[in-house]
Amino acid sequence: MVVANQKGGVGKTTTAVNVAAGLAAGGLKVMVIDIDPQGNASTALSVEHGEGTPGTYEVLVDQEPIIDSLQRCPDLPGLWVLPATIDLAGAEIGLVATVSRETRLKQALDAFFDHYYVDYVIIDCPPSLGLLTLNALVAAHEIMIPIQCEYYALEGVTQLLKTINLVKGRLNDSLVLSTVLLTMYDGRTNLASQVADEVRRHFERETLTAVIPRSVRVAEAPSYGQTVITYQLNSVGAQAYLAAASEIAERGATGF
Repeated sequence: MVVANQKGGVGKTTTAVNVAAGLAAGGLKVMVIDIDPQGNASTALSVEHGEGTPGTYEVLVDQEPIIDSLQRCPDLPGLWVLPATIDLAGAEIGLVATVSRETRLKQALDAFFDHYYVDYVIIDCPPSLGLLTLNALVAAHEIMIPIQCEYYALEGVTQLLKTINLVKGRLNDSLVLSTVLLTMYDGRTNLASQVADEVRRHFERETLTAVIPRSVRVAEAPSYGQTVITYQLNSVGAQAYLAAASEIAERGATGF
């Protein structure tokens, strides 16, 4: 499942790491692939991702096996991370002239699954529609779009949907938009309710019942190198992400 939205500040990385943490907390085996050069997902999951650390760059550019660069998240058994370093910023340039540049991640995952098993792979993308995000879309089976409950919430989603359809038609027929998650919801405002209603009209089947509220604890957690689930389990933000993860797992089990 790739977590994508080229609009910045919508809670994309926060959603990727907390949904992954929620799934792992439920006893599932989860791998997070950080494909964003900023490495924020790697930070939140407390894994080493300093310059030169083996990770997504080596997998995409040097075609090294994923297993060689995987790190275990210290806070959650069953959660593994393929980290992103600043080296990844040069990956798009390095891949431009290579053969099958859009399928490098898919090839690496196919080789990984020949020998290893995980229940979920969550891919965190940069807020753009470049070659890194394209690799994620080609490798994925499902897309989850976090949509912020604020003005212009659906702006940018249209372009993302066009890209998804382009990828479906040419590179990955099995790709589906399966999940939309409303984030940064403030129930005290009419605007949040209006945006939520509009999103549910556009994506009636895909939108999760769980909604992620605005939460200080969610914002604080990455500064401690943690997800909100390991940082403050009883907070409303943690409980909301646990509910979202549970809903995603239930949908997967029932073939929704």
